[in-house]
Amino acid sequence: MTLDELGSRICIMGPSNSGKSTLADALSQARELTAIHLDQLHHLPHTDWVPRPADEFAALHDAAILGSCWVIDGNYSRLIPRRLERATGVILLDVSTAVSLYRYLKRCWFDHDRRGALEGGRDTVKWAMIRHITIATRTNRARYARMFEDIRLPKVALESTGALAAFYRSNDLLR
Repeated sequence: MTLDELGSRICIMGPSNSGKSTLADALSQARELTAIHLDQLHHLPHTDWVPRPADEFAALHDAAILGSCWVIDGNYSRLIPRRLERATGVILLDVSTAVSLYRYLKRCWFDHDRRGALEGGRDTVKWAMIRHITIATRTNRARYARMFEDIRLPKVALESTGALAAFYRSNDLLR
């Protein structure tokens, strides 16, 4: 699957800390697409990840997907159908739980200027997030895989860090 086949409105889905935001920014730069990080729309800036009211988030989401050229990263399952109606392609990332947990701890302790970070916020280690990565992600991973099977758009699944690295190389993407 080539980037051209994925089109000009690409959804990136996958578990927390799988590299969605980094890939979105790389695709944004390579393809001149607007990068939309759903975590930034879902949470209030200058907070410790305080969610916006659901209707406000949905309105921001819906306004963002009206654009003609974008790459959007994140899940927020209840809004996926709306996103897929506008999308021209989908990428599913599925790195291991150990990699996701490592990336989460790394971003909290060292990567203070990471892609997709909340404006004015700083990632801190939270037990709820560790639990989400180690427990809830298993169920989410299976749900994303089933959903991905049913998607009738051009799509690519990157099921390991090696596959993700190969995708970067084969498409001349910069991290």
